[in-house]
Amino acid sequence: MAAEHRRSAEPDAAPTVAHHPAHHAATAERPSAPQPEDHPGQRSDAQRSDDQEAQQHEDGQDPNRWKALVICLLGGGIVLLDVSIVNVALQSISSGLTGATPEAVQWILSGYALAFGLLLVPGGRLGDAVGRRRMFVIGVALFTLASALCGFAPNGLVLVIARLVQGLAGGLLTPQVTALIQQLFRGKERGTAFGLFGATVGIATAIGPLVGGLLITAFGTENGWRFVFFVNLPVGLVTILLAFRYLPAAAKAARGRKHDFDPVGIVLLGAAVVALLLPFVQSEQWKSNAKWWLVVAAVVFAVLFVLWERRYGRTKEPVVDLGLFRRRSFSLGVGLATVYFAGFTPLFFVLTLALQSGLGYSALLAGLASVPFAIGSGIASTVGGRVVHRFGRQLIVVGTVLVLLGLGGVVWVVANHYGPDLGWWLVLPLLVGGIGSGLTISPNQTLTLSEVPVEQGGSAGGLIQVGARVGSAIGIAAVGSVFYSSLASTKGDYSQGLPLGLAVSLVFVAVALVAGIVDVVVGKVHHTEASV
Repeated sequence: MAAEHRRSAEPDAAPTVAHHPAHHAATAERPSAPQPEDHPGQRSDAQRSDDQEAQQHEDGQDPNRWKALVICLLGGGIVLLDVSIVNVALQSISSGLTGATPEAVQWILSGYALAFGLLLVPGGRLGDAVGRRRMFVIGVALFTLASALCGFAPNGLVLVIARLVQGLAGGLLTPQVTALIQQLFRGKERGTAFGLFGATVGIATAIGPLVGGLLITAFGTENGWRFVFFVNLPVGLVTILLAFRYLPAAAKAARGRKHDFDPVGIVLLGAAVVALLLPFVQSEQWKSNAKWWLVVAAVVFAVLFVLWERRYGRTKEPVVDLGLFRRRSFSLGVGLATVYFAGFTPLFFVLTLALQSGLGYSALLAGLASVPFAIGSGIASTVGGRVVHRFGRQLIVVGTVLVLLGLGGVVWVVANHYGPDLGWWLVLPLLVGGIGSGLTISPNQTLTLSEVPVEQGGSAGGLIQVGARVGSAIGIAAVGSVFYSSLASTKGDYSQGLPLGLAVSLVFVAVALVAGIVDVVVGKVHHTEASV
């Protein structure tokens, strides 16, 4: 990419972090100059924006960065919550909604995942180019509107369409969160901020079934599923209002700039992502093996995308700077996230099915079973973000080992104590797995983006999320295939199907562990350890 295209598009864009210990110490410990109190009633938005730009020029830090982080976590949290909250609502949707056929129910899940993955990288690129606050607000607004449409859906078709729109909004919003953290924080603070984001990821994913169960219990099976979507409305509206106050606007110098949006690259990348995801998210509905030809098509689209980006990037701004993958911290981090999410995500999918369908747990009790994981993940993510600058990827190795122990514990418990009290037996292994997950997700996010220029934070963050979504789809398909095959052969014996399915998850997490160990060893040999 030409040098003129690498200029920051945001007022808060911090310079690329130099990876030298002395630099990090100086950056992390330099105190911010005291700032005059802001009186919103006496100043216009433009004046406050100008004051913030001047202040940032002086100390390199946005005075509202921690408040901005809370807004980012609110927006990113509701998107991630909707990945898992719908799982416990599927029975309620099937019984309470006209036209909720098995095919429609499958698309309520898979359509969201497909649309979400489609816009992650283009959404990040848009944020980098025209302003992250603008794209964040548009994403939250569209997500909130789609949630209302989901809640009021009169039939299955409308709900499927609304879920597709929800997924597109989530794909637009999510990369802005990681890009804003990359932009607003640096040094130890960046690790702490990503730690809080990692806690949000883990808690939202694990707590979704509990929230869904509470809502269905409170409002009844027939209409309780509607409130699974209505819960997003107040959160979305509050987030939009606060975003205008605390998130940084695009710099004045960037507002009039023209950008190359690389439409051909966006179409090729979107086609590759959809062609790769579709056969996995529809693996149980499409029985024919012909669906796997889409994976071949995805490879073809990906090759065409790379060739196009190389050519386009010689003179203009590509949707993805392929030079990012020459940085070991980035390329390995994206790969590790892909494999790890392939092992981590299916846990709640098959466990919820086993508890509800196999043991007759209510939606609420099935959701409560995930609370230990959420607690462990939330605490460990926060701690991991604070210490990642000291331990680097060694922390991720410890995290993946704990996840393996936790998943192994779940397999042992299900095989030996499958019964009405299974939820109590799962507390300890899920707590251990949650702690491990917290020490894996947020440190990996921090280290993966550690060498990425701030002005490319959106597209880079989008690539990490694409890896996570692809991994989740592949993992659920692989684990689900073994799980359902075992149920079919044993006439519905969940005590056998669940351990066999989770054994596949163990393999994916083990691959992530190997990747982390290799990176640590190579870094020590070549003295190129990833650092914050």
